[in-house]
Amino acid sequence: MHPLQAFLLGLIEGITEYLPVSSTGHLLVAQHLMGIGTAGPQDKAAADCFAICIQGGAILAVVGLYAKRVLQMIRGMLGQDAEGLRLAVLILVGFLPAAVIGVIANDWIEAKLFGMWPVIAAWIVGGVAILATAAWKKKNPSAGGGKDLLDMTWKMALAIGFLQCVAMWPGTSRSLMTIVGGLLVGLSLRAAVEYSFLLGVLTLTAATAKKAVWKVHGIDPAYDVWFGGTKLMWETYGPLALAVGIVAATVSAALAVKWLVSYLQRHGLSIFGWYRIALGLVIGGLTLAGVFSA
Repeated sequence: MHPLQAFLLGLIEGITEYLPVSSTGHLLVAQHLMGIGTAGPQDKAAADCFAICIQGGAILAVVGLYAKRVLQMIRGMLGQDAEGLRLAVLILVGFLPAAVIGVIANDWIEAKLFGMWPVIAAWIVGGVAILATAAWKKKNPSAGGGKDLLDMTWKMALAIGFLQCVAMWPGTSRSLMTIVGGLLVGLSLRAAVEYSFLLGVLTLTAATAKKAVWKVHGIDPAYDVWFGGTKLMWETYGPLALAVGIVAATVSAALAVKWLVSYLQRHGLSIFGWYRIALGLVIGGLTLAGVFSA
């Protein structure tokens, strides 16, 4: 992997991770256009591990931007901040469904859903869902009362957590499901976005850690060991590519998060719905034309 390719993949990861457009879908398209992960099963496994590990940059971005909230939760877990403890519990409750379902369904998802057509379908359906949610909020502006983050209940957090599981379907977007979920259970837009980002830190950290200790099955016995996925990625791309990808993801994610919070307060989610539908139709047409493999 050329450092420029690693930079571009990190840039795409950072920009799309917290926007409701699906980082996984965009990375699949970008990897295909660059010829990364297309040479065979071993190349694909290395590319998948790289895509997961550069999420570390997106995690660092949110931890930095929301450092006060993160420190508040740490103090809460140390018994020094009641509100911090409450928020930490709400984040944990929201994470639990993904932790359980992810372990159970991970192999099936990777085998069945990591193709271009499932991603295209998720883009279009997710776009329609955004537009439907925006229309519903417009007709019911006071629905749910616009609760603040610390007004959440554990039932609200659990509902968002189950909706986050839908995003295990590549192309759906974790941030889409958690932001929309927050709005549907009655959070204000700002609270829904903040909860989505904080929940993402825990979810992405778990996903990255899991992939780091991943065993590669059915490719080469040398990688069918703990940390086999990391070993394969390291040997395929080297440390420079990973470092460049993580730095690019950190900077671009920080900028994207700051922009998104400001934009949503003024304009709402609708533009992302139209973008997803348009992108799904374009990539679908290119797939039918043979530019992308199904």
